[in-house]
Amino acid sequence: MNGMTRRERQVTDMDEIIKILDKAKVLHLGLVDGDEPYVVPMNYGYEMNGDKLTIWLHGAPQGRKIDLMKQNPKVFFEMDCDITPFEGDVACRYGITYSSIMGKGTATIVEDAEEKKHGLVVLMQTQTDKDFTFDDKIVKVVSVIKIDVSEYTAKHRPMPKR
Repeated sequence: MNGMTRRERQVTDMDEIIKILDKAKVLHLGLVDGDEPYVVPMNYGYEMNGDKLTIWLHGAPQGRKIDLMKQNPKVFFEMDCDITPFEGDVACRYGITYSSIMGKGTATIVEDAEEKKHGLVVLMQTQTDKDFTFDDKIVKVVSVIKIDVSEYTAKHRPMPKR
């Protein structure tokens, strides 16, 4: 990616990155619709293997996002948490604290039933911290999307010292 402007806010510690992934709960998925961007908020699951991030999504088996992924599987995502506005003594000192992750990757619409079940299990574990099982009937009526993340960055803006 193009790099981060405020390098002092970059998060590189994997434990801190995982905390953001665990806490955020909503991912904003960016897709390309012709010459226009299209962004949709979605619940997600994730797996971290070393520093390799894989994201799992689910939704209806047809619709705009599925059509767009079939046309162009390149996606961008953003997720954030720990949002707290703060005030300053002048306008430019107002702001917001946050932790975030942004990245890009390639989306695949998963067809294999066992891989779909795996993705749904990961998603529910991320969202609820509980283990679920899925039968073939449920798997047939839902779309599961796997994003192989090629690049990502994490960032944290703390509360300023006063």
